[in-house]
Amino acid sequence: MQVLSVANQKGGCGKTTTAINLAAALAVMGYKVLLVDLDPQGHATLGLGYNPNSFEKTAYHTLVNGYMDISSVAVGTNTNRLHLLPSNVLLGGAELQLRDTPGKEFILSEQLRSVSGRYDVCLIDCAPSLTLLMLNALVASTHVIIPVQAHFYALDGLKRLLETIRIVRARFYPCVVQPLGLLLTFVEGRTLLCKRIEAGMRQVFGPLVFDTAIHKNISLAEAPSAGQPVLAYAPDSRGAQEYAALAKETIARLQKPEVINVAAN
Repeated sequence: MQVLSVANQKGGCGKTTTAINLAAALAVMGYKVLLVDLDPQGHATLGLGYNPNSFEKTAYHTLVNGYMDISSVAVGTNTNRLHLLPSNVLLGGAELQLRDTPGKEFILSEQLRSVSGRYDVCLIDCAPSLTLLMLNALVASTHVIIPVQAHFYALDGLKRLLETIRIVRARFYPCVVQPLGLLLTFVEGRTLLCKRIEAGMRQVFGPLVFDTAIHKNISLAEAPSAGQPVLAYAPDSRGAQEYAALAKETIARLQKPEVINVAAN
């Protein structure tokens, strides 16, 4: 099972939108997908049509309080082959609960191993901060997708996050995490600034930047309020087409990791 964290320490970059819609697009392609909502805000849970506060058992219960099996907590969604490990504000207490737990960085990794035969891909929607929860996600992951808003300030800290990924891989054996790609989001193709930022990113990071970019799209903004991925809400929209293209590019990159290895080093 490939485990992909969708992470960025900056909020407002389309991280949850990417986690939901990439997961759905992969499921539409025929892959069995688990989406782990590892953000106490529960936005991925909400975006798939669930009330986060309606669950008695959530991701929190797989990390603390006896480590419940993911298979007993994950729920189905309206997208075939896509399951969700839901979250709510209770997850925010996990940091304190796990503070003195030996091997606390490996708990999610161990839990995902128990369901690795049930899914082809696991996507983790991380909170926008470098906490123990994100550290668990990175240690458990084979790859990281980093959404980057096509704004000047969004580039600040990007190299630092890439360095954090390298440090996690080196420190927490047998962690193998590496960047799968940088995903440009909220792109406004007509503005000169966006074109300059995209050109600059491709010059600095080369093939690490996904060929696919996600443009501003009204359907992407509306879909969460309907509790649906954009592929279900507006399948003919530009947003749906771009996330479908991203899913294909994601699989292609996973099948040819040598290109990413060169770019990430």
